[in-house]
Amino acid sequence: MPGKVEPMIWHSSRSAVQPGRGAIIGERKEGTLRADGLGMNALLGLLHDVTGIEGSFRIERAPTGKFNETFFVDSQELDHPLVLRVAPAEDRAAMLFYEHRMMRQEPEIHQRVRAETSMPIPEVAYFEENNERLGRDVILMERLPGEPSYRMDGSSMLTELGAKLREVHDVVVAEPGRYGYLGPHAPMAAQSTWLEAFVVMWHALLDDIERCRGASQEELTAWRRLLEERVGCFDHYPGRASLLHMDVWAENILSDEGGRLTGLVDWDRAVWGDPEIEFAVLDYCGVSTESFWEGYGRRRPTDGDAQVRRNFYLLYEVLKYIVIRIARDGDHARAARYRDMAWQLANQI
Repeated sequence: MPGKVEPMIWHSSRSAVQPGRGAIIGERKEGTLRADGLGMNALLGLLHDVTGIEGSFRIERAPTGKFNETFFVDSQELDHPLVLRVAPAEDRAAMLFYEHRMMRQEPEIHQRVRAETSMPIPEVAYFEENNERLGRDVILMERLPGEPSYRMDGSSMLTELGAKLREVHDVVVAEPGRYGYLGPHAPMAAQSTWLEAFVVMWHALLDDIERCRGASQEELTAWRRLLEERVGCFDHYPGRASLLHMDVWAENILSDEGGRLTGLVDWDRAVWGDPEIEFAVLDYCGVSTESFWEGYGRRRPTDGDAQVRRNFYLLYEVLKYIVIRIARDGDHARAARYRDMAWQLANQI
């Protein structure tokens, strides 16, 4: 578990510009990314603008989060603590195809999940594209109680998570005939079937790997042909596309000291489609336990085609790390280990 970061308190006497809290969606403002885009004065100015508070803020950099910059925010004048997340600079070369501006889909997702299910999810207080102070997308939301669930031995918490996630899958669905990454970040066009959506997603991810030179042309061709050969296994899902979190792991599952579920956070990677791809991520992240399935209340398919789909979905999860390790970390050795893992999965198909 990451060590706790000691909070720091910054003071500013700047007068507030825009008073008001609550479900506010900021208007788009043009801005340019500056080298000091995440300077503390800019963060304080943003908080003053949005909350109307003139006094000091307690700002603690969150030890979790791998993509956005995340801060815990509190003040004596706030009704409850907040979380401020700031999107990364728009370096497309360092991102997966669906990561560019993916924060932009969170306000609507949070609104729907809160309105349509009992899943504990933060209320979004403010969202703005291209904030003029930071030159980046920003989102401010309530901070839920609880801490990341680094220990997954709480069976009752996982059972509750399973029940809540089943509720999301069953209730929060897209309009008929719309599958894929459907948010305003628009990394792909909506597809009319899940089969068509996954084909687009698969090739877009392989394009990312090709762009960062994470695999040879022979390997990329083999992975593309692999889906072409087994694509019929994906012509199985007639239902409306479910909202799928796609990042359900320890850091995003919050629980209290009593082991009770208090929240599921970070919905920016969500996709709309077949819940089986979510199940594969749960497998990869160690969440897919007997306790989880007891809560989910329905077993996944286990026939031959389902096993093929599961391996493809695990491949989709593993292959992304080739891009992440090379494009973001410059770590070709770790990328090679993920490439080897991908071949182990591919050889099972």
